[in-house]
Amino acid sequence: MKRNAVIIAAGTASRFVPLSWECPKGLLMVRGEVLLERQIRQLKEADVDDIVIVCGYMAERFEYLKTKYDVKLIYNPDYYRFNNISSIVCALDYLENTFICCSDHYFTSNVFIEKSQQSYYAALYSEERTNEYCLNLNDDDSINGVDIGGEKQWYMAGHAFFNAEFSRAYKNLVRETYSTIDFEREYWEDIYIKHIHLLPKLFVMRYNSGDILEFDSLEELRKFDSSYILNPHSEILKQICNSLNCSESEINKIKKINEEHSFEFCISDKKYAYINGDIKLC
Repeated sequence: MKRNAVIIAAGTASRFVPLSWECPKGLLMVRGEVLLERQIRQLKEADVDDIVIVCGYMAERFEYLKTKYDVKLIYNPDYYRFNNISSIVCALDYLENTFICCSDHYFTSNVFIEKSQQSYYAALYSEERTNEYCLNLNDDDSINGVDIGGEKQWYMAGHAFFNAEFSRAYKNLVRETYSTIDFEREYWEDIYIKHIHLLPKLFVMRYNSGDILEFDSLEELRKFDSSYILNPHSEILKQICNSLNCSESEINKIKKINEEHSFEFCISDKKYAYINGDIKLC
């Protein structure tokens, strides 16, 4: 089976401000490696050489990858207003025996080595309550339903693999329902969930805690890569440090707010807002 990969890298990563204002999340350096480059190398180590990257936000920053890794870039013009199903629509013609990946995932070991013939979605187990997409499974480990939220359950995390049969059915389904898809809110997984019984079986591929990582905030990244404690590689955070005479490690609880180019943050017990370059005490 010749396999290929589609990596979604179009989004703005709004929860990862302000770093994502200065660099696409997939191009952040983590433990000495660019996230997306690490993923590309792991795919190539698994003999997956045909790699398509769907870009949108700061698309020009990804251009160097074409020369460095011989990958193909395609552009999603709707990245700023629609969810990731719009990136899948851009890449429909490339879905065959295909890994579906996100550029900001960090795999501690190479998850692409195993050559499964079955379509699957990677999953982690949560003992505690989670708001992730939790899987209902048949006895053969195929997925028969998905609930948002649960505990003591396996939940969707990381990559998926579509074999050719699943890809054909999924492409046909998307094309048939294209006009009814609410792109603003939908993930590609939502289309799968809503039409699960019309599609070939998708199985669970279980991984251990720590095998698949995704960093949703600077605080989460700091726990994994301590270099971000003292130097989060952000000119905006350096500006805050200079203005408030603090160290970068003291800035925490960063949260995007509705005003354009703005976020809240805390230093000790004080809350501040960064609003279009101005820093205000809340």
